[in-house]
Amino acid sequence: MELSDAELTRCAQAGDIAAVGVLLQRHQAGMKAVALALSGHGPDTDDALQDAALTALRRIGDVRDPDAVGAWLRAIVRNTCRQRLRGRTEADLPLSDWLLPPSVDMVPERVMETHALRDWIWTAMGELSPPLRLVLMLRHFSGVTAYEHIAEACELPVGTVRSRLNQARARMSAALLATADTAHDNAEARNGATRREAVETLAAAEAGRFGDVVAERWSPRVTLVGGGGEQGGRDLLLAAMDGDLAAGVRQRPVNTIAGPGLAVWEMDLISPPDDPEHCPPSVVWLLSIEGGLVQRLRLFHPSPGT
Repeated sequence: MELSDAELTRCAQAGDIAAVGVLLQRHQAGMKAVALALSGHGPDTDDALQDAALTALRRIGDVRDPDAVGAWLRAIVRNTCRQRLRGRTEADLPLSDWLLPPSVDMVPERVMETHALRDWIWTAMGELSPPLRLVLMLRHFSGVTAYEHIAEACELPVGTVRSRLNQARARMSAALLATADTAHDNAEARNGATRREAVETLAAAEAGRFGDVVAERWSPRVTLVGGGGEQGGRDLLLAAMDGDLAAGVRQRPVNTIAGPGLAVWEMDLISPPDDPEHCPPSVVWLLSIEGGLVQRLRLFHPSPGT
């Protein structure tokens, strides 16, 4: 017997993630009609629907009237489209906002639900190919959200970034359903580990031990693509870090995220006091990881205001 909207909503709120997928499929036509009315035909409509689906996945626990979940889903689409028209979407929010960290007044059950949902999303992202995973991580979970800056960071045309984001969002729906009943990695632990590694790497570099860290945690055949487009291996990596430190430049982590095979370290760059314009204000480290070792590092300097 087919479950009602209210029954599916209660199942979803109890942790049955597949029920969310059924609700989204059931109300897909109504959600698309709202998006078309506000955004017209084109990629913006598809983007809005995908963003709305992700919002519904993480906020299903907020539904107070399970019988009216259809109206709730259409309202999410409406709000998403209006935010896009104003130039800002939930996709532009930082990781801390997008993943809804528990507030001080959340009950333990809600905290557990939020953590489980976050872990499930990151596990599903692991089902994507590395190129799709990277653009999705940058767009939804980092401070590098503009299409132009993602394109520069990934060394891609803007059109390819848009195409990959559309593919990634579409495949996330299938990946979410495919991983609903599997064991989910602890995303908080993984992100905490990559932040510690970033902090430890910079501390070791300032103590003159960057070479030791690279020897232990990075591949002997590591490839570096510098912020100016220069390319090289371990020697260039060590020389670049030594040169910055000798000039008095320091780096401080402001945001770090990690997914299977990928990590993003967003750093503030601090110029020496006697040369405040020595370097750009920030740098992003894009690390490709295999077998526990960094295989490739791409450095990217976002423009101010990214």
